[in-house]
Amino acid sequence: MCQMQDSATTRVKRNHTGVVQLAGIKWLVRTATPILLTAVSRLYAQAPPQSPDRPWHSFEERQIITEARSFHLPALRIESNRVYSLAELIDLAEAHNPETRVAWENARAQAAAVGIARSELFPTLAAVALAGVDRKEAELGSRFYRQTIPGFQLSLDLSYTIFDFGARRGRINAESARLLASNFGFNDVHRQLIYDVSQAYYRLLDAAGQEEAAGASLVNAQAVQQAAEERLRNGLATLPDVLEARSATAQAQYDLQAVLGAEEIARGDLATALGTSATTRIRVQPLSEVPTPESVSDTVEEAIHRALEQRPDLQAQAAKVRLGQAERQQARSAFYPNLSISASPSAQSLYILQQTLPWGHTADLNGRVALSLNWTVFDGGARRSRQAEAEAHIREAEARVAATRDRIEDQVWTAYSNLSTAFRQREAATALVTAATQSYSAALQSYNYGVRNLLDVTNAQKVLAQARSTDIQARTQVLAALADLAFRTGDGIQANTRRTRP
Repeated sequence: MCQMQDSATTRVKRNHTGVVQLAGIKWLVRTATPILLTAVSRLYAQAPPQSPDRPWHSFEERQIITEARSFHLPALRIESNRVYSLAELIDLAEAHNPETRVAWENARAQAAAVGIARSELFPTLAAVALAGVDRKEAELGSRFYRQTIPGFQLSLDLSYTIFDFGARRGRINAESARLLASNFGFNDVHRQLIYDVSQAYYRLLDAAGQEEAAGASLVNAQAVQQAAEERLRNGLATLPDVLEARSATAQAQYDLQAVLGAEEIARGDLATALGTSATTRIRVQPLSEVPTPESVSDTVEEAIHRALEQRPDLQAQAAKVRLGQAERQQARSAFYPNLSISASPSAQSLYILQQTLPWGHTADLNGRVALSLNWTVFDGGARRSRQAEAEAHIREAEARVAATRDRIEDQVWTAYSNLSTAFRQREAATALVTAATQSYSAALQSYNYGVRNLLDVTNAQKVLAQARSTDIQARTQVLAALADLAFRTGDGIQANTRRTRP
């Protein structure tokens, strides 16, 4: 009986142990499965999208988003109570817009490439230290003897190209030409940035001026509406007249809201050009405080001449001619041999331990000196083809310079013509505002006396509103045309004009 109970107890214990082990295995599987799936997903995260009808998402996408948030320049501090001039905004943009840093780092990388090319003019020296133990069984007669040989060796490897008929100098000239083009590209980024900030600034001035003009037009429309309602109460006007006046007021209110939206967009464009968030609020000078010249002092020929001397994009194209000449120099050097020398002095210390024999030691200083003369005798015309390719690149670069010159001349001519037209339009807009203001005042006064009808007044009010908008646009158009001419001639990046920007 006792034996049966013991057997039953043993079976229960065994069953209980098996259940515990099974539960432990299930817990291990549940815990390890997510870890394995995560590891596998990370391993195969670079797979293409599974189907063409769904966007691709992965763990790496979240990682990239997280990393991208840390890639930002120091924040630009804009004082909320400060009124900024155009010159101050341009200085802020040049210091904080990431495009200038991109061009700057590119030029710095190219300068490092010039240093790499120049390093070929100097010898290279490498030091190598070797240490090891060689253990083997050496055969002698009918027996084998164990040998242990520890060793240490220190060697120097010196190599230098004595002459190569201008190959290294050609590579240096090529990298220097690329650096020159990068520097001119850096200047061109500043030229473009100054233009972008100027255009955004003048768009903001235009929007602010249009807001002021639209507000004045709304006041005029409300005055006309009030006069019509007053005459209706006195029995001197009809209900259609009042409805017409209310419609004009509603249209003026609509125009004002449209102008307010355009002003918000212009503010965002200006903030973005500065390299800060589009939500940043920037206060600028009102249009009435911005000096506007009455005429352009230079002739179009003088402007074209300055542009051909100052434009960095033209200078970058000219630098590519130098690049082609450097490539031709390298191609020509391949027809001649190059001579190089190499020397490898080394110090060696060896020990030896043989079975049944005492330690042995030796030390020595040895080395190698060699002259190498390499001359390609035949290459199937590859050198000749490379030289022809370099010659073609030179002619291509020269043609691009000529094409760029023609394009610059046309751009300056167009900008100069637009500026001259803007000056004439501003004069006409000033006369238009004066005439429209007088016409509106006379029409409103006549309407109050009952001499003119409401339709004449509303038409005069619309003409005045349009004249005000045209006058604001004409004034900002002159400033924008001046900035465009400075952009086309390259005046904005010259040292003598940085403190006299419009």
